[in-house]
Amino acid sequence: MLDLGSVADRLAKNTFELDDASHIELDQALARSTGTGALLVRACPAHVYSEAPDGSILVQHAACLECGTCLAVAAAGSLRWHYPGGGLGVVYREG
Repeated sequence: MLDLGSVADRLAKNTFELDDASHIELDQALARSTGTGALLVRACPAHVYSEAPDGSILVQHAACLECGTCLAVAAAGSLRWHYPGGGLGVVYREG
């Protein structure tokens, strides 16, 4: 069987061209009232979202894999997300 290496090793080959401006905006009040914040923290495979001591959700856009998981779990209107501008963001090197 062909050994493709571990997922972690394969993901480490990806590169990120960072955009100074975040491509993710979260409505904190709506995220809190709908439970979206907790869902984002649990669901994001890149750990982009974390909960601050005051209950607000912190967003580290630079870690985003652009997979769309957050869009699938977020309540309508709580998350504004778009791909980073002009060639920026994650550059996948392998499967």
